[in-house]
Amino acid sequence: MATPTIDFATLSLVDALDLAILVEEEARDRYEELADQMAMHHTPEAERFFREMIVNESKHGADLAERRNRLFPDAPRRVRREMLWDVEAPGYEMAHAFMTARQAMLVALDAETKAHDYFAAALPHLTNPEVKALFAELRDEEVEHQEMVKAVMARLPPDPGVDPEDYADEPVGH
Repeated sequence: MATPTIDFATLSLVDALDLAILVEEEARDRYEELADQMAMHHTPEAERFFREMIVNESKHGADLAERRNRLFPDAPRRVRREMLWDVEAPGYEMAHAFMTARQAMLVALDAETKAHDYFAAALPHLTNPEVKALFAELRDEEVEHQEMVKAVMARLPPDPGVDPEDYADEPVGH
């Protein structure tokens, strides 16, 4: 069965809100996976940062859901999670054992940039003025999120010159 795609030209405001909510949920879920991985690898600084991102993505998703429920309390959801992939979710390939807090923040910065680029790329294809305004708002919020991550990164000490990955043992079989 083919994965349904999103036709931005016909996107309604309720569908756009649902899409935005799903984007936040996808990011939150991925941060939960990454935080759990960091806990398993005893990397507390990266885990702590990923858990902060879970809170941020959850809050943004809840704000969007409240807005959607206020405007369209009884409208069915037509946009589904399988219609998107990795819009704002951090890439699995960017996470690794022994991540520093700075490296975790670079993962988040990349995710926020991906989300910005997604909403910016959709803008020319949107025909509904309300949807266009929402996507412009979401695009601009992603810039704010990037700036927040950069501000936190600026307060961090530099990473050590040694990469702990260089000293990790390769997995072995029994």
